Amino acid sequence: MIYAGLFVIGAVFGSFLNVLIYRLPRGQSVVSPPSSCPQCGERIRPWENIPILSYLFLRGRCSHCGVHIPERYPVVEFLAGVAPVLLFARYGFGRELALFWPLTCVLIVLSFIDLDLRIIPDRVTLPGIVVGLVLAPLMGVTTIAGSLIGAVAGGGALYLIAILGDAVFGKESMGGGDIKLAAMLGAFMGWQAVLLLLFAAFLSGAVVGVATLMIKGRDWDRSLPFGPFIAAGAFLAVVWGDTILTWYSTIGA
Repeated sequence: MIYAGLFVIGAVFGSFLNVLIYRLPRGQSVVSPPSSCPQCGERIRPWENIPILSYLFLRGRCSHCGVHIPERYPVVEFLAGVAPVLLFARYGFGRELALFWPLTCVLIVLSFIDLDLRIIPDRVTLPGIVVGLVLAPLMGVTTIAGSLIGAVAGGGALYLIAILGDAVFGKESMGGGDIKLAAMLGAFMGWQAVLLLLFAAFLSGAVVGVATLMIKGRDWDRSLPFGPFIAAGAFLAVVWGDTILTWYSTIGA
């Protein structure tokens, strides 16, 4: 019952995250006007706004004009529902859940903004660095030094990679938004976790990149947004980081 309740609460939050994903980068208010179809402007009725289920009942189309509703909406709601379940299974009710659940919601928003528009808004990451430096030590998740070193390690590592990539490829290889996102996560998670998340991000990014090239062919020249890989690596480090590091230490021994 706890898992089911957390999933429902998370999915409800996911519905609001969809509003943030669409309106935040466009500079629109996230409070008003109420949710409406972007095609015909018809206001979405309460029964049409039930997370996941409404999308299935409506068969992915607006009930008024019939325009296709992007699959992103139920995907975001599902991810937002699963996240607190996995966090609770790992930490139970406590300071980690209180800190990492909102952080995961932020990561979902930033990931899908990056997928849609290839940007990670500074208005989220820059204040996020400050919040992480204050909250993480205050809640005992990491120390002040660990949070500071994590922010420098996360942002600094990607900044160095960006410099090297620009020199090798002759074009921008790492966006400034990715660097600030890594610094924010380092502030929340500490330096050990941020190193693990960066390793996971680069590994998963390489796998997806190679698979995309194999499917799309060599003529495919679009760059993959790296923000979602950073976010996925962060969640992996938060939920399974200790298990992975323990397993790795036993392999090394």
